[in-house]
Amino acid sequence: MKLILLGAPGAGKGTVAKMLTAIDGSVQISTGDILRGAVQAGTPLGKEAEGYMKRGDLVPDSLIMGIMEKRLQEADCAQGFLLDGFPRTIPQAEALTELLAKLGIKLDMVVAIDVPRDVIFDRLCTRRTCANAACQAIYNIKSNPPKKEGICDKCGSPAVQREDETEEAIGHRLDTYNEKTAPLAGFYEKKGMLKTITGTSSEVVVNAIKKELGIN
Repeated sequence: MKLILLGAPGAGKGTVAKMLTAIDGSVQISTGDILRGAVQAGTPLGKEAEGYMKRGDLVPDSLIMGIMEKRLQEADCAQGFLLDGFPRTIPQAEALTELLAKLGIKLDMVVAIDVPRDVIFDRLCTRRTCANAACQAIYNIKSNPPKKEGICDKCGSPAVQREDETEEAIGHRLDTYNEKTAPLAGFYEKKGMLKTITGTSSEVVVNAIKKELGIN
């Protein structure tokens, strides 16, 4: 499957993507994960992106499109891919349309995951992420805490609150999303590619996507 997953920060795009990749071997492509890995590794891209990310602002398109063109041509994308958190703006969507045409790739569908703002706020404020760039397992101190407080179950690294998941940063991220990213639904709806799914359960969202794609 070749999908774009839209939704506010904390809508569950990453969890849904992981569940979908298990179905047919598609790969999850999250620009956020790629950028955070670059920041921790101290690469030139990471250093350039770090300031934007700490403020909760969008990383410039010139950085993102270079990452995407390289990533979509890697061998593991041949089976299919799920774009998680990208595109984020209309210009990015237009650039992606051109890039996919250039690479001869056709999308199956664009899925917008609709979750109430108060649910998102609660999810993100209580989320903890493994600090190891090679792991980045996600926990929730309410619904899915690590077995040992503050320690990742999988690799033993610290499970921390990201700088962009404080209350102030979350509010800014959601405002930025509503202003710049939410209009993408209209962009893809005009192209006849959009399917909006309302639900706070990842299983409900995944089942709706499977039904839409004719997957049992």
